[in-house]
Amino acid sequence: MARGPAGNSGGMLQPQKIHLSFEPGPFRMAMGLIAQDQSELVELDDRYPEEMVERRRLLAERRDDVLITLPGAEAAAAETLARLGAHLPARFPGIFERTGDRLVNRITEEAWDLGDPKLDPLAVAGRLVQDDLCLIQPTDAGPVLMAGVVCFPSRWRLAEKIGRLLPEVHEKVPFYGERLARPVDRFMAHVKPGRLAVRLNWSLLDDAALFQLGGKFRGDFNPAITAENAAETLFLRVERQSLSLLPASGFVLFAIRVHVYPLRRIVAVPGMAARLAEAVRELPREMALYKSLLPFREALLACLDARAAEG
Repeated sequence: MARGPAGNSGGMLQPQKIHLSFEPGPFRMAMGLIAQDQSELVELDDRYPEEMVERRRLLAERRDDVLITLPGAEAAAAETLARLGAHLPARFPGIFERTGDRLVNRITEEAWDLGDPKLDPLAVAGRLVQDDLCLIQPTDAGPVLMAGVVCFPSRWRLAEKIGRLLPEVHEKVPFYGERLARPVDRFMAHVKPGRLAVRLNWSLLDDAALFQLGGKFRGDFNPAITAENAAETLFLRVERQSLSLLPASGFVLFAIRVHVYPLRRIVAVPGMAARLAEAVRELPREMALYKSLLPFREALLACLDARAAEG
């Protein structure tokens, strides 16, 4: 492997997409899956150089926090890297070049011998894409999280979730057990080859950092965030999650691309301040507490209402 500094994208990367998933009307806990073409497996955009520097740092300095592969998941991890090794040069030929087993990344100036048996497949995969990657194994007892490279967790710890059934992974998520556990388990057991399903998950945070291990269930009022400064101090965090089958191993590849947008960027979109305000008001208190919205909820709503009134 050759290594170098993050290079210039040279205009090869598209601007970051703004993903907005707020639905009008009462709060509804649903999977919200949308079928997409397999070419949309992962997202690369103009934040790639910066985010890959951070991913490399985390894999070097916080490896135990961001990378775990349990025994039994090795084949699925290798299949994940093989899939990315084929997908990336086909989907992003201006960035990735593949010759035999050699994969070159023109932006990070890294080169990998994908046939090298000494490689840790998920460690390499985590240095290729902005998405975090989790490997889920369907079992008779239900789907189990067996491996992951998660550099940008949204206030959760991979080490606390690994090896657990998905209902246990999501045990602290309000309403998951009664509303989503069975549909998710059924979906994981019947993912079709060649299909890609995508969903979005959103939250509002007072911290723009991509790497966040903790911080859920905050309820104490934060006087530092006001209606006047909320647009400048808060951030919309959206996870674009894709699910697809790894046919050789039978595992499900769960990819998570984290987007962090300054709230000021979101409220500048026509109609979005009112739409977001409605979504926040419709959140049950349990979910607002889980998402740590309560410390600044009233300031946020006052800000959104004022922006909506401005048109």
